[in-house]
Amino acid sequence: MNGLLFVDDEEGVRRSITRALKREPYTVYTAESGETGIKLLEQYLSEITIVISDYKMPGLDGLETLTRIASINPEITRVLLTGYATMQSAIQATNEGLDGFLTKPFDNVELRNKIQDITIRKRLRQFISDQIYQEIKSNPRVMEPKRQKATILFSDIRGFTELSNKMSPEKIADFLNRHYFTPLGEIAYHYNGTVDKHIGDSMMVIYGSPISYEDDIPRAIESAVEMQDISMAISRKLHKKNGARLNVGIGICTGEVVTGVFGSLRKKEYTVFGMPVNIASRLEKLAKGGEILISETTYKEISDRFIAEKIKPPVTIKGLHNPVTIYRILGKA
Repeated sequence: MNGLLFVDDEEGVRRSITRALKREPYTVYTAESGETGIKLLEQYLSEITIVISDYKMPGLDGLETLTRIASINPEITRVLLTGYATMQSAIQATNEGLDGFLTKPFDNVELRNKIQDITIRKRLRQFISDQIYQEIKSNPRVMEPKRQKATILFSDIRGFTELSNKMSPEKIADFLNRHYFTPLGEIAYHYNGTVDKHIGDSMMVIYGSPISYEDDIPRAIESAVEMQDISMAISRKLHKKNGARLNVGIGICTGEVVTGVFGSLRKKEYTVFGMPVNIASRLEKLAKGGEILISETTYKEISDRFIAEKIKPPVTIKGLHNPVTIYRILGKA
């Protein structure tokens, strides 16, 4: 799962690349032509995640090679290497949807940093804050699968199915993107949350993974409070304009999860698994519009900073033998 394929018709350059990356966490494969590189990729399809190809080669050139490779695995990271660093070739690379562009001659340190930067940026920039991104750049091993403590937040729009039945698909997309995912996602980024995924009108955010801080839990609660504040403000504007409402329920749980990059050849994502995810999702479904419900494991960590009331009776969660005690956040202490 950490293989790098380097395609270049010059043997000396292939040897140089292999030496430059021998201490990096990559299994390096080399090929002297585009045709050979494609065969190697097909042979090690589940291992190779990055392909760097020289631009000028006999037979298939670099762009043709990388284009064919994308048809085999669209999610693979593709980088073009050339000694002909013209604007035209850079534009071609961009138009082909490549992930990066390197020029010959290259410095080994520059090469390692560039590969690391391109790979991490492709995977992460869409759903993490710049602060977390910079920390992962300095230590990419934090992305490796592991068990760790994290706080999971789920949000969902109450009554969205009924609301969406009255809208065209274009208006549904505009409503979700402009009034929900963007403002709430920006709040998550501000509090160093990792926006894991969007599922319909639901959003999942992780605090404490891939980078963990001492204040992960209070930041999760603070972001939830701010999300509700902004949702209510947006709702007032929407109702005044066209009668629509934005009522959001939020559920939060803290506990041990398994983190890492998971998925198929065509689709991978950084995510977390574990009972805290299930509990947070369940609490979100129980929360009414404007409510923030949290697990007892979360409450114990923030009871001195936030006012909360215990919900009675405890809630039964699928997969757990005993009912779970939950709390409703009322505000800051």
